[in-house]
Amino acid sequence: MQRSAIIVSHGQPSDPDPAEAELLRFAQKVSEALPGWHVGAATLAKPGALDAALEAAGPAPRIYPLFMTEGWFTGDALRKRLSNAPGAIILRPLGVSPGLPALAADLLRAEIAAAGWQADEVRAFIAGHGSGRSANSARDTRAFATALADCLPLAEIRIGFVEQAPYLAEAARGLGKQSLCLPFFAAEGGHVVDDIPEALDTAAFAGLRLPPIGTAPTVPALVADEIAAAG
Repeated sequence: MQRSAIIVSHGQPSDPDPAEAELLRFAQKVSEALPGWHVGAATLAKPGALDAALEAAGPAPRIYPLFMTEGWFTGDALRKRLSNAPGAIILRPLGVSPGLPALAADLLRAEIAAAGWQADEVRAFIAGHGSGRSANSARDTRAFATALADCLPLAEIRIGFVEQAPYLAEAARGLGKQSLCLPFFAAEGGHVVDDIPEALDTAAFAGLRLPPIGTAPTVPALVADEIAAAG
């Protein structure tokens, strides 16, 4: 029996097709690192997408949530959507992957070297989502930052959030030119495209602005490894 996996993300309810297409491209990269597997993709926002992906996957697919937080969406909401696929196995989301901090450290190390900086003089700013209703997002963002510090000692790692204090514009002030902003997001979207740049401008952030960690070129291989490890 062919093994199968489905990459699942939230998507964009107001305009689901672009996010769905982006996720399918991501799944193709994961598939290239998983020979012999069927790897599908579905955003929760696109009507019928998850049902179609489940039908194509066959029995007992591994479900990989391309989310940064372990909480309601990756728990109750996703399980409810999978009620017609009792054999599906939900893996832990990208944001709590044990391999993600080391991957991010490699990414930052390369950026620091390219800029001609010394790591112990560099400050990193982790731009997270946060939430006014749940502590889960901040919890997982802070855990990532702590693990990143263990992998890559820097002058400082600071955290700011879109939807809770410390807010982005406040937290990003005074970081200096030898700094990097790494969005703790799975993909490009409204917060990454609009809210984070606006906050950085407000804070007069003068450092490097990196793409969200979920779009790093090495993330598909990390996801593939975790799917394979789950059998």
